[in-house]
Amino acid sequence: MSEKLINVNKEGQVAILTIQRPSALNALNKEVLTQIGQEIDALEKDNNIRVMIFTGEGKAFVAGADIAEMKELGIAQGEEFSKLGNSVFQKLHQSRIVSIAAINGFALGGGMELTLACDMRIGSEKAKLGLPEVSLGLIPGFGGTQRLARLIGYGRAIELVLTGDMITAEEGYRIGILNKLVKEGDDLLGVCKVIANSILKKGPQAIERVKKTIQQGLDVSLKDGISIEEKAFGACFDGGQSKEGMTAFLEKRPANF
Repeated sequence: MSEKLINVNKEGQVAILTIQRPSALNALNKEVLTQIGQEIDALEKDNNIRVMIFTGEGKAFVAGADIAEMKELGIAQGEEFSKLGNSVFQKLHQSRIVSIAAINGFALGGGMELTLACDMRIGSEKAKLGLPEVSLGLIPGFGGTQRLARLIGYGRAIELVLTGDMITAEEGYRIGILNKLVKEGDDLLGVCKVIANSILKKGPQAIERVKKTIQQGLDVSLKDGISIEEKAFGACFDGGQSKEGMTAFLEKRPANF
């Protein structure tokens, strides 16, 4: 039986997933990636879960992919490893569940790419971010070349990838990688839970539609994106949660979704 490398703790409608391979700074090998995918699949089947928070055990979020394992790969094996990571991170990105990365330390290489696949990134001041693969004669292989440019633009993204430089959490916040910066010593997970609880107060169907509409719109023209939004907006008027939300607003009471 494989060692359990992902701990899942459910708190109401929030699932906290902790990558627990601290002796290797939570480096992503095939087994870690496989277990992340399995846990996402399990959470998808739990209709009670609406937010998942990723973090790492010890002083790292995820310090990268497992270099010792990668060193032995050939061309075909390297491509397969990239496909494995991308299949897991795409599953995370497209999940109905809102995902938050609670970046407690080093988030480098594959760890940085894991955060980019999440919907939001909340970082401790002590966190370090980067895509240093070029220093190893490699390139990011789990979506980093694509998601980073979409998040912060071509100019900033290509600088970070070409230099392989590691940046501070403060710099990551300044250029738009991090949504929030948490002071060292403050409760990082607590801040993430506050954000999660704010999301949980909103209409579940609306939250899922927001994720899908924004993601689909990024891959098409503005005109087609607006068309996607119009259809999603219309679908909200199904007499269910939107009716309760608007009725609650008019009656000046909290909505009961």
